[in-house]
Amino acid sequence: MKTRAAVATAAGKPLEIMEVDLEGPREGEVLVEVKATGICHTDDFTLSGADPEGLFPAILGHEGAGVVVDVGPGVKSVKKGDHVIPLYTPECRECPSCLSRKTNLCTAIRATQGQGVMPDGTSRFSLNGEKLHHYMGCSTFSNFTVLPEIAVAKVNPDAPFDKICYIGCGVTTGIGAVINTARVEPGATAIVFGLGGIGLNVIQGLRLAGADMIIGVDINNGKKEWGEKFGMTHFVNPKEVEGDLVPYLIDLTKRGADTIGGADYTFDCTGNVTVMRQALESAHRGWGESIIIGVAGAGQEISTRPFQLVTGRVWKGTAFGGARGRTDVPKIVDWYMDGKIEIDPMITHTLTLEEINRGFELMHQGESIRSVVVY
Repeated sequence: MKTRAAVATAAGKPLEIMEVDLEGPREGEVLVEVKATGICHTDDFTLSGADPEGLFPAILGHEGAGVVVDVGPGVKSVKKGDHVIPLYTPECRECPSCLSRKTNLCTAIRATQGQGVMPDGTSRFSLNGEKLHHYMGCSTFSNFTVLPEIAVAKVNPDAPFDKICYIGCGVTTGIGAVINTARVEPGATAIVFGLGGIGLNVIQGLRLAGADMIIGVDINNGKKEWGEKFGMTHFVNPKEVEGDLVPYLIDLTKRGADTIGGADYTFDCTGNVTVMRQALESAHRGWGESIIIGVAGAGQEISTRPFQLVTGRVWKGTAFGGARGRTDVPKIVDWYMDGKIEIDPMITHTLTLEEINRGFELMHQGESIRSVVVY
């Protein structure tokens, strides 16, 4: 069949809108009509050429929502007409990682996913007979896409596609980092570095968990109002702080008889390795946990003095907010439908597929929280 798609022909070049060929689903696969897709920083990271796993030509996009229009042999968990969210972190429920219950990082199709192909080693996308790579196992920048059955989450059919597509990455990553990875308890203090799409979802996750003091850190003062909308209690612009940022934040978090200071939990949502160190060192001596969410560039490394860890701080990383896709994503959609979390205010721009490059421009200019392409 034919499908319209935004194709990344080479690193650093704008996406090209074209009609490409898409083969139907094989065994264990589903064909999904993508109704809406978010434009995420990770897509931009890959398109820039900084992603060590980036492959071209490819159809990017991993934050989508749509409808199952066909299924291959052996598919049992979804059927035609089901509303689904593609999962770049699948959940097979059978591999050692899934069975361990200690991680959400399913390994069932990791190797082929990183090679830009389906689990059988081939691509479903092509252009003039030449292979196009899949991206993060999703390729939601195509109006139709094929995914493994284990990489789609069946969700509430009443939920609007143009909002819940954001749950395919940004919302789940931010809220999940709080709920699943840090397991923040009521009354906790927290610092969130970077108030973009992920950071704002960390903030609303903290509000959901009952955190008492939520400090947002960003060099853009325009993010103060955004943070406050979702539960932030304090805002700090590092450029306006006299002296080092870390001592300032530690002092800000001193409460009552606690003369040491530091946050119970800190979250890096920037991908900046210098900020990652600041986040760790702003965590409370003895028990503070710092969660790395942001993705750093290829070859970059983090550093701190070992004494920071010896004295009780914990450095953690999280992918997809620690969420088990087929199990947890439907719950988060239900949270949205029940009004427990907000998404609508974060969808700042709605675009057509032809306008998709404008979405990347808005991201670079800091004018959008999330741009969504509606097919």
